[in-house]
Amino acid sequence: MTPTADDTRKRVLVVDDASLVRLYYRAALEGAGFAVDEALNGIEALERLLAATYDLLVVDVNMPLMDGLTFLKALRGRSLPLSSIPALVVSTEADPLRIAAARAAGANFYVVKPVSQEALVRYALLLSGAAHG
Repeated sequence: MTPTADDTRKRVLVVDDASLVRLYYRAALEGAGFAVDEALNGIEALERLLAATYDLLVVDVNMPLMDGLTFLKALRGRSLPLSSIPALVVSTEADPLRIAAARAAGANFYVVKPVSQEALVRYALLLSGAAHG
């Protein structure tokens, strides 16, 4: 989706290698009024972040080329404002050590899949600072 000059919606970058997951997240987030872009892995996400401004990242952990935790570490190591974008990590891994690693990498919140569309929207509203409708 290409934003227009007067587009005031909060922008979300969904970073996940699974097309069905990206479609599911897009449907929920756009239905709640967010503008959504997608990246297939951490490398593509970093490229998108250099070209556009986002209010929230929704990041998977296990992806090819650059996984979610490596992506977050790289992002958090950059200068503001890129390094301060809130990140919601959504993963199938429920291991406490993995959750701690995600937080150490820079995740603001960690959710174990599957996540309902309602919960995803609730977390997105909270983390992005979007107005609650």
